[in-house]
Amino acid sequence: MKKTLFHITKKASLLCLVFSFCFNIIQAQQTTGDFWDQVRYGGSVGLSFGNDFFSGTIAPSAIYQFDERFALGLGLNATFNSQKDLYKSTILGGSLIGLYNVIPAIQLSAEFEQLNVDQNFDATTIYRDENYWVSALYLGAGYRTGNFAFGVRYDVLYDDDKSIYFSPWSPFFRVYF
Repeated sequence: MKKTLFHITKKASLLCLVFSFCFNIIQAQQTTGDFWDQVRYGGSVGLSFGNDFFSGTIAPSAIYQFDERFALGLGLNATFNSQKDLYKSTILGGSLIGLYNVIPAIQLSAEFEQLNVDQNFDATTIYRDENYWVSALYLGAGYRTGNFAFGVRYDVLYDDDKSIYFSPWSPFFRVYF
């Protein structure tokens, strides 16, 4: 009897906790407005030209602003590179990003990125075509003002043999509207 009463009390407590959590979420949604009012859009575009070289990137993203300090979102990445008479590569993937503003001007970020790299080499080179997945986990810090943030990030999963970047360190510039 004691054991059954304990299980009933335990289940009731858990049920109350779940209802309380759901009620708080609903209440927060009602006080902050519609879901889409909290979604911010942004991304980046990159172009690079050189001697018979081209690289273009488009990387849209969207974040949900939970409050003035914390946001979480998703991003897509599409990159095309080519070096005349050497190779062409297509890089497609996505990312999960978290942003935290310690104070309004200082923003910390964590971003997990998963990319598929497809490289096709010219038949005259000694390299063979490759297709592989590469993961990156960026931890960053930057200065934020309004909708803009810039800073530096570090890839803690950096692998010299697979990474599409030359260094684990990279600058960032973010814009979210």
